[in-house]
Amino acid sequence: MKDTLTAGEARRIALAAQGFGGDREATVGKRQLVKTIERLGVVQLDSVNVVSRTHYMPAFSRLGAYPRELLEEVAWARKRPLFEYWAHEASLLPLSSQPLLRWRMADAQEGRGAWKGIARFIRERRDFLDTVRDEIDRRGPMSAGELEMGHKGQGGWWGWSEAKRAVEGLFWAGELTTATRRGTFERVYDLPEKVLPRAIVEAPTPPREDAQRELVRIAARAMGIATERDLRDYFRMGLEETRARIAELVEGGELLPVAVKGWREAAYLDPGARRPRRISHTALLSPFDNLIWFRERTERLFGVRYRIEIYVPAEKRQHGYYVLPFLEGDALTARVDLKADRKSGVLIVQSSHAEPWASDATAPKLAAELQRMAAWLGLETVRVERRGDLAPMLEGAL
Repeated sequence: MKDTLTAGEARRIALAAQGFGGDREATVGKRQLVKTIERLGVVQLDSVNVVSRTHYMPAFSRLGAYPRELLEEVAWARKRPLFEYWAHEASLLPLSSQPLLRWRMADAQEGRGAWKGIARFIRERRDFLDTVRDEIDRRGPMSAGELEMGHKGQGGWWGWSEAKRAVEGLFWAGELTTATRRGTFERVYDLPEKVLPRAIVEAPTPPREDAQRELVRIAARAMGIATERDLRDYFRMGLEETRARIAELVEGGELLPVAVKGWREAAYLDPGARRPRRISHTALLSPFDNLIWFRERTERLFGVRYRIEIYVPAEKRQHGYYVLPFLEGDALTARVDLKADRKSGVLIVQSSHAEPWASDATAPKLAAELQRMAAWLGLETVRVERRGDLAPMLEGAL
């Protein structure tokens, strides 16, 4: 007989699995940061820097203020516990997941599924790609721009777009990896054997089914409770392969089928998931935070229809350009459109809106969280613009 959970129980299970509810005042070092990323399994990368690039924010939302350079060290320093690849989107992952994604790299080489265009480019321009790879091998880590610059005056056959396509194709196929990021978030490429530890490079490649099963396990642990679509989305896996791996894990007792009141789809519970009766946590969430990046799941868990409106014309936006939901306990109670004005040292709340279940405590708690974020970003003050129904109370609380 299936266990039946309330929507509140499912929500708290999901929050606990994602690492919410801990101490945000404790000192955060490399160990705590890496442990959080390992718990999540994957952290999405994004170049938008209106407030902070998104990959810095999940740890802040869960652990509190930490030195931002710590993430750069664990992600791109010489000795690193993380690597970069296309997992959810462009992502940082624990090194142990690199062998688990080699089937995806092989798909890129062979043109399976969504990879046909990449495979065609690799096949049709193999000599060119080999030249690019050899150039990086000979000269050391390089960006696409540096490849193009290195061949100016030689006929222009390495235009930037061609160099970029080449390194990105080789990156998808696992023949190049990220050595570091520099400047305005520019990816610098090198050969995996020169960047990743020998133990990872030489680790056996697991069979496709075994690797996919482990990715579903990681996703299930990171979410606590999830539907089939949730599990598929976490590492962007295909329908049939996800469905087959879930069935295998259910048969082995590693996923428990459950029903959640109000959920239309069947759910699967990680047997090791905690079931807290209460979550005490406040946090501002990046639009690409693991908890909310799948908008369908966000609406199912929190009753909030959340969309990022960066690409929506300004006059048609409902809540703003770069809107962060506010987590208060086990609910999303508000959303704020933020902008970091680094020149003047101000975190600007361009608009602020309350959800229907926000309380009198929401504005003071949100004000405290905005001040925490401003301090973490090295900004001196918070300024509230009078746009949105929560703005007067938030301004007063600040």
